[in-house]
Amino acid sequence: MTMRVGAVAAVFGAAVAVMMGAAPTTRGTVTQVGMYPGVNFGSATNYGSGCTYTARAAVTDAVSPVVFYDNGVPFGMVRPSGGVALIDWVPAAPGAHTVSAIQEPDGSAVASIDIQVGNGMHLGYACAVFDG
Repeated sequence: MTMRVGAVAAVFGAAVAVMMGAAPTTRGTVTQVGMYPGVNFGSATNYGSGCTYTARAAVTDAVSPVVFYDNGVPFGMVRPSGGVALIDWVPAAPGAHTVSAIQEPDGSAVASIDIQVGNGMHLGYACAVFDG
């Protein structure tokens, strides 16, 4: 009887060890990046240097932080809420910008959006955008 209990315990222990070792790890992924222009406006683009916009990243992990980049340079990190991470973005210079996001700690799946930025001029709470 003691051998049978010992054998059952050994089999059960081995099964638990296999299950624990094979447990999948959840990695966050950014599935989409977008940019809200707000009330800013222009003829060629709604995005101007020195103006504030809201970057949006849709994510698969509701807990892990999201790092945002502008042309490969990080400009902020936030925790998502309800599968979405939002952060302010202020482009420093006119020209082509690629805004991307990675959900940490994975960092392997990157989503991005390409944005053309013109010269921004503040008009109270909005910006007029020239050129671009």
